[in-house]
Amino acid sequence: MNEFTLHDLHCFDAVVRAGGFQAAAAALHRSHPAVFAAVARLERQLGLALLDRSGYRVRMTAEGRTFHSKAQALLNEFAGLRTYAAQLAMGEESELHVVIGDLCPRERTLALLSGFFGTCPGTRLHLHVEAVAGPQERLLDGDADLILHRIDKADPRIEWIAIGEVELVPVIAPSLLPDKLPKSVKPEHLRELTQCVMRDTARHTPARDYFVVEGAAQCTVSDQSMKREIILYGLGWGHLPRHMIEDDLRKDRLRSLAGRHLPGAREKIVAARRGDRPHGPVAERLWRYLSEHAPSVLADVKPKRSR
Repeated sequence: MNEFTLHDLHCFDAVVRAGGFQAAAAALHRSHPAVFAAVARLERQLGLALLDRSGYRVRMTAEGRTFHSKAQALLNEFAGLRTYAAQLAMGEESELHVVIGDLCPRERTLALLSGFFGTCPGTRLHLHVEAVAGPQERLLDGDADLILHRIDKADPRIEWIAIGEVELVPVIAPSLLPDKLPKSVKPEHLRELTQCVMRDTARHTPARDYFVVEGAAQCTVSDQSMKREIILYGLGWGHLPRHMIEDDLRKDRLRSLAGRHLPGAREKIVAARRGDRPHGPVAERLWRYLSEHAPSVLADVKPKRSR
């Protein structure tokens, strides 16, 4: 058996993943004949038929499935080695861009970052605050090295560390409570009131409506602190993180509207970065630091569940 190459393995793996030679060629940015030749060469060198080409779509043979399963370990190890080499070549980063999302408990998050960057005097921290879909968009656009926010965990480009959970509670000032409000409040009962909502800082991500009551007047704000002030002064109602308003609820400055029809939400906060690109040594240390310290520092963000 002759030696086979990583290139041939990558082409075979791409055909398996993409489901055909044409799709694999597009994914690898190579020509169809080049990918076809690489797989044929691999089969010839191994003395095995890896693919069944008799049908409309190529399929792996029994030997092909076994070989592909074993090849995955080598391909994954090579990808990790290539990433590690890229990290070494980058050297110590002179700067890192970190985005804090609007749902993060601000003081504890800043204390956490301060504890790390105080040990990295040669790396300048560029700190940004974004809201709603803004943090994930900045990450995917390459404008952020790391974000602390909720994410779409189904996106294969992102890797993440769970660090806490935030409960969002629909609240209103007692002075703004309508007369004869039912015990179980429905969104339509609040349509005549102004709803205070967060301004999405995403620039091109399709807008999503979080808790928005259709037909109600809106007041938009750029941060949760301003939103809390507006609601406290009876200028609107809206959803706020429970960790911001525990004292307001206890002292009856705000009242919860939560119920069957306005359940609020629980959002999982993560540290997230791109998993499909290399990261420098400082970014790697930050990732390990957050993995170790963030869950304990932000543990009390998770709401207490009622019995």
